[in-house]
Amino acid sequence: MKQFGKILKFELKYYLKNKVFVGVTVFLVLLIAGVMFFPKITESFKSDETTNSTETQPVMLVKSEMGEEIQQAFSVVFTDYEVKTTSEDLEKIKEQITSGEAECAFVITGNASYQYLVNNLSIYDVNTEIADSVLIDIYRMQAMMSSGMTSEQAGEIISFTVDSKVISLGKDQMQNYWYTYIMIFALYMVILLYGQMVATNVATEKSSRAMEVLITSAKPTAMMFGKVIASCLAGLTQLVAVFGSAILFYSLNKNYWGDNQIIASIFDMPVELLGYMLIFFVLGFFIYAFLYGAIGSTASKLEDINTSVMPITMLFIVGFLVVMFSFAAGSVDNTLMKVCSFVPFTSSMAMFTRIAMSTVPWYEIVISIVILIGSVLGIGVLSAKIYRVGVLLYGTTPKLSSIIKAIRKA
Repeated sequence: MKQFGKILKFELKYYLKNKVFVGVTVFLVLLIAGVMFFPKITESFKSDETTNSTETQPVMLVKSEMGEEIQQAFSVVFTDYEVKTTSEDLEKIKEQITSGEAECAFVITGNASYQYLVNNLSIYDVNTEIADSVLIDIYRMQAMMSSGMTSEQAGEIISFTVDSKVISLGKDQMQNYWYTYIMIFALYMVILLYGQMVATNVATEKSSRAMEVLITSAKPTAMMFGKVIASCLAGLTQLVAVFGSAILFYSLNKNYWGDNQIIASIFDMPVELLGYMLIFFVLGFFIYAFLYGAIGSTASKLEDINTSVMPITMLFIVGFLVVMFSFAAGSVDNTLMKVCSFVPFTSSMAMFTRIAMSTVPWYEIVISIVILIGSVLGIGVLSAKIYRVGVLLYGTTPKLSSIIKAIRKA
């Protein structure tokens, strides 16, 4: 235990003093600060602009032979525009839009037909959908009034709304979508980044002859577990710094974010789900960190690390893609996902996704966690044995058969 403590302290100090680690952490914190303070900054610029000049709305031109009813209706629904009627011909309207005098225009050619003119059509432009709804309502009102109804009666029929209430007896996938999305990508980035660092550190140490003395004086399990846990603590420290600063900055700027449901949902994660996130995050990280460390010890040169760890990386990416495709399709309880929930290499992502996005029986969660813990211990001990053998093998990359024989003799 004393050896493990020394190795853990040494490895953790290495990460915390690493300039790249510190630089990336500071950069991410500053980036989060910029994002969280963005509404406040833009609000201050807007207030400065309004004190110096009167803010003008973009102009929307409306040309119609159906009278002022269309212009009045458009003025009500298009509150972000200054709606103006025009009698100019089509070419003149196009010139006004391309020159910037107007942002867009509706040329109403009939009761149920129109042309929408805009210079650059944004992917977020929903003006045509709003116009469709307005014209349909006007058409229906005119049809009902022509059949003998009063305008009040027609208006009551058109404005009729259905009072509905959704009661979810299980999980609300829309509410938990962003929690799951962030956790999966955080695990993806941390495993690839820190797993590679563990493998690189082991391969670098192997190039030093002092490793022969170290490996014979310290237990390989203490060395392997010390390295992996240190990298896990470093990763958690970085995540706590980033997400902790995000929570702090959000609380300082909560009023400026208004009713942004996506941002609000991210910071309103239930405590139970946060607990599951930490459990599966840590256990999933341990599985791959041990594998990266074991593979790194078998590399003959530092340049061979990327090639050596490729099978482990591909295994993780395949599991990641399975979870993401099921997650995006909204089918998180399909057969493949259920199988992946109990496979140690994919259960950290698959089971957490199922917990967040569906109702999972408690015994399945317990079985998945128990399998994960057993696999972490088993792979950790096996990786320590491979580490002990691998760091003492120099020259060409050892074959799998020779590693197995050496482990059996150890």
